[in-house]
Amino acid sequence: MRAAIAEARQAMGRTHPNPAVGAVISHRGDLVTRGFTQPAGEDHAEVVAIKQFRQIGLTADASTLLAVTMEPCSTEGRTGPCTQAIISSGIRNVVVGTIDPNPAHAGRGLDHLRDAGITVTSGILEAECRDLNLIFNWRMEQDEPFIAAKIATTLDGRIATRGGLSKWITGTQAREDVHRWRRYFPAVGVGAGTVLADNPILTARLPNEPDWCPVRFIFDRNLITFKDGLPTVYADAWQDRTVIVTDRLKEARIRELSSRYGLTFWGLDSGREDGGLAEFSSRCREAGIWGILLEGGAHLLSSFLRYRFIHYLFAYRAPRLLADSSGLAPFFGQEPGTIQDAIQLSRVRHEIFGDDQLMRGFLLYPEG
Repeated sequence: MRAAIAEARQAMGRTHPNPAVGAVISHRGDLVTRGFTQPAGEDHAEVVAIKQFRQIGLTADASTLLAVTMEPCSTEGRTGPCTQAIISSGIRNVVVGTIDPNPAHAGRGLDHLRDAGITVTSGILEAECRDLNLIFNWRMEQDEPFIAAKIATTLDGRIATRGGLSKWITGTQAREDVHRWRRYFPAVGVGAGTVLADNPILTARLPNEPDWCPVRFIFDRNLITFKDGLPTVYADAWQDRTVIVTDRLKEARIRELSSRYGLTFWGLDSGREDGGLAEFSSRCREAGIWGILLEGGAHLLSSFLRYRFIHYLFAYRAPRLLADSSGLAPFFGQEPGTIQDAIQLSRVRHEIFGDDQLMRGFLLYPEG
């Protein structure tokens, strides 16, 4: 199963709206083929591994076992059901990491395999397998976009000096991990202040891979990012992947800027109690954008947190200490009366990148 998980990781961010799945086949004690989900409309992981198994001239026997990170699909889509491919392969032992949260499958695939006389064992490294598909799982279970926040802080919880300087809090390895997650999420988002201070590119830049650009949301209610020339995200080769989220009352200015620069604007009703964040989530859903990674700044993150639109947090921490009460914090606006009233993380995962730490998990908001 660990080998299947390693395969699935190669597909993360490259299979939306399908989940990233990995599969391996062992035969007479040796791992002989492996595969991961191809882009939507192409072969699923199980089929990739089975085709390789046939291509190298092997025939399934009692020793042959298929391990797959998620329950094989059992319905006809743009590809045939994987359960039928497994049954036809002659493989009679299947190990599964996690049940498919899609209600159309949700255990039915395992039933189909068992009905065909296949021995099925499920729940192997289940938490690790579920972690491969945070966005897909949330979509299936909540039917809304999955919104995560990323912060990088010092030991005393600061994201920048009092003067706003933040490059670089974390080291190279942690920043490379951010790019891996940026490659996973279909969209990233930052506030106008971050654009003006850092002029970020917001693309995923990974070793030995071509640069890739998610949808880039720039939250700029007052359109201040247009004051002194165009930021990079408005004028680079991925300009058509940039969306400025602003106040719909600025309709005339939006028309002018859209005509002049060819940019896309989403005008929201900022006068609503939540500043239009529920409307933003709905717009993403309508556009088929099921995962957004918010990368700052503090005002943007605190707004999403205040109205409980952050579902997941990536918290990187570096071994640095500002020891300055005027250093910038990533969040503000909450006033818990006790530690028990604080927002907590659940299903927490810890990772180490060089000297830096990552703690990530789902947000649990206090009642009321």
